Amino acid sequence: MVQSLDDRDDNTEADRQPVDPAALAVLSPAQIASLVDEVGVKKCALSFQQTLMLAILAGGFIAIGAMLFLVAITGSELGFGPTRLLGGAAFSIGLIAVVLGGAELFTGNNLIVMAWADGKVSGFALLRNWVLVYIGNMIGAFVMVALIHASGIMTMGDGAVAETAAVIAREKLRMDFVEAVARGVLCNVLICLAVWMCMAARRASGKIMLIVFPITAFVALGFEHSVANMFLIPIGATYLHGTVDVMGLLGNLVPVTLGNILGGGVLVGLVYWLVYGKES
Repeated sequence: MVQSLDDRDDNTEADRQPVDPAALAVLSPAQIASLVDEVGVKKCALSFQQTLMLAILAGGFIAIGAMLFLVAITGSELGFGPTRLLGGAAFSIGLIAVVLGGAELFTGNNLIVMAWADGKVSGFALLRNWVLVYIGNMIGAFVMVALIHASGIMTMGDGAVAETAAVIAREKLRMDFVEAVARGVLCNVLICLAVWMCMAARRASGKIMLIVFPITAFVALGFEHSVANMFLIPIGATYLHGTVDVMGLLGNLVPVTLGNILGGGVLVGLVYWLVYGKES
């Protein structure tokens, strides 16, 4: 039986409690820095199994976002800029799932350098987390490549989705080392900025809004994300020459990963630590 609004108001004590303004307020940058430290310590304290499994999930989530990006831009007649904005917005679902689902993503975990700089985690613990998460992200991305192929999704649009994937993979495989590093730096500045800002929000809706805009920007601007490339290059390369170009994949991932670390770990993590580290 459905209650009336009046009945529910009478019977629900929580509805009559005043809302604490502090619960709705966003965190200050100094408070975020302290929270990033705390989260970094907790991430490094996860067991081998927890870290690896959560990283595999994150690799899969990012791959889903990348696949949605491919579908969204395929056949678009919106024009160059609007199409890229559409694709970026679609890709945002990947990081939203990572953050709200509690998964472990290598690029976001570059912010653990703040806890390391504060002496709260050791260099070994930092590298252990990064290596395990990177491997787990790659496993998750590769599993999604296999599942997407098996699902037949790439044949949608009379093969137009596969053609889009092939074009994107070709562009990434042709990128030179310096360009890939630079795009990796710029990408993870925005990724870690999204993670940093969404920690300021107390509600899921606020976190989602703070994630969407930086992620849309990095995709639209053509920056390079190592974990996304673990999916996009293999899924597209198979339509270029029937197999994954392992050396080509590594030729992209090595500089992009280096750039991601410099962008997220140094330009965001260490810079914020220099500003707020001692205060936090």
